[in-house]
Amino acid sequence: MSTTSGTAQEIREGDTPAGLQAPATDGRWPRIRQWAIRLAPALGAFGAAKLVGFAVFMYLLHWSKDFLHKQAVWGGGARPWDVVGSWDGWWYQDVAAHGYHPQSIAAVGGIEHISQNSVAFFPAYPAMIRVVMACTGLGTYGAGMLVAILGSFAAAAGIYMVAARLGGHRTGVIAAVIWAVFPGSGVEWAVYSDSMFVALSAWACYAVMTRHWVAAGILTCIAGLNRPTAGALIAAVGLTALIALIRRTDGWRPLAAILIAPWGLIGYLGWVGYRMGDMGGYFALQRGPWSHYFDFGQYTFETARDVMLGYAPKGANCPVPNMIAVMLLLALPCLVVLMLRMRPPLVLVVFTLLTIALVLPSFQLFPNLSRYLLPTFPLYIPLAMALRRLKLSSLIIVLGVVAAASGWYAGYALFELGIP
Repeated sequence: MSTTSGTAQEIREGDTPAGLQAPATDGRWPRIRQWAIRLAPALGAFGAAKLVGFAVFMYLLHWSKDFLHKQAVWGGGARPWDVVGSWDGWWYQDVAAHGYHPQSIAAVGGIEHISQNSVAFFPAYPAMIRVVMACTGLGTYGAGMLVAILGSFAAAAGIYMVAARLGGHRTGVIAAVIWAVFPGSGVEWAVYSDSMFVALSAWACYAVMTRHWVAAGILTCIAGLNRPTAGALIAAVGLTALIALIRRTDGWRPLAAILIAPWGLIGYLGWVGYRMGDMGGYFALQRGPWSHYFDFGQYTFETARDVMLGYAPKGANCPVPNMIAVMLLLALPCLVVLMLRMRPPLVLVVFTLLTIALVLPSFQLFPNLSRYLLPTFPLYIPLAMALRRLKLSSLIIVLGVVAAASGWYAGYALFELGIP
């Protein structure tokens, strides 16, 4: 595997759409037009798949009336689509509207007395909600959905660019559609930060592959203000940049990526620790009321075993999401092997493996495994390469059926039968 895309698989002849080989032109608008032509098939296919899945999701909610209980739990309305602003969405909306109110551990008598607190939710996404609210006049729900949906398209574009660089245009389009229908993809069009994080991660990886080191560092820094699992991206960008620096291939720019990348995550964790009166305050909060901590995989193993034996697992007893999580867990080694056989750039390998290493050995909601693994988009690329051999009509049928099914397994099962 290489540190950049230099040894990546060459794009197959005929895989590039008409117009993509047009000579470079001067000026901003021709360049924007060229980008629009290039990305339009991937974004159109992604949007179509999401619309199909979301329509099925809303139909199931409307038919079952299950969404009505959210009104009592979260104080929301009686509309089916209000469900996608519940659970974590409520916390993000609260931060966007009111900011943070961190407690001091010393003031409340120790870790065991800490209550759930909004500082567990990183600031980049609610900050974007606040900006959109100010620019559009939308409320927290509308602004949060707009940011998430636009972020999902930005993520689809980034995934397309990475996959197309490795396997051609058709592979990139299919990879973008797989992102739309992957288990856990229901949170892509919800008041959740996942779409924004994957967008930042995909474009940061693409920046590394194309040796735009400063851009990679800035995108990674912002990702560190979005989710704690940005640690995997920071390590991937930092290690790849370090190798490039040692090889002296790109001058000082890899050093810039190393110096810029970690400060979003470090800065937010440091601020939380300062405000809570304990520099490990964020981790104490996660381990205490939020029950998220590293346990070397004990909870994941025991829960998967109980689900396979037909027992009710400890914690979230959500039979359907638990079974989906087990199936994904069993498929994960196969997907990793297929990815490694593809010999992708080092940044993709490190980011994917470290993300898995942060998720599986942790005590957290097992039904959410499919959501926590959404950032591992390099795993989609071998599947996209295999599917690109299908005729267009066959491909539309296969992905169309999966898109419709995703409305159930990635939407309804996650938000109503489980806890996203």
